[in-house]
Amino acid sequence: MIAVLAAAVLLAGFFALKQGSPAVSSKDVGFDVSDPYRATVDFQVTKDPEATAQCAVQALNETYAIVGWKIATIGPAGEGEGNDGGRTTAHRIQLRTESPSVSGGVNACWITE
Repeated sequence: MIAVLAAAVLLAGFFALKQGSPAVSSKDVGFDVSDPYRATVDFQVTKDPEATAQCAVQALNETYAIVGWKIATIGPAGEGEGNDGGRTTAHRIQLRTESPSVSGGVNACWITE
């Protein structure tokens, strides 16, 4: 029984280390409201330079309800683009909002196949 438990713990540790860090991550950098129905979100994405990712970008009102939403496609990094050999790139997305927004940012990012 102890051998089975030890094997299970080792196997779980192996899979945890194998997964490592996430394939894509984002960092909110800035948010600007140009008028009550338009907002701009600045963010950075870190991923494999060859990969394509998509990020759900949102604008929120004062009660944290989503008032604007857009899926941004982040393609492979170009020659000399971004930091860390193209791993981290900066992006700016303009959103239309249905009512005034007070904040916004990236909700989630994922790698597309």
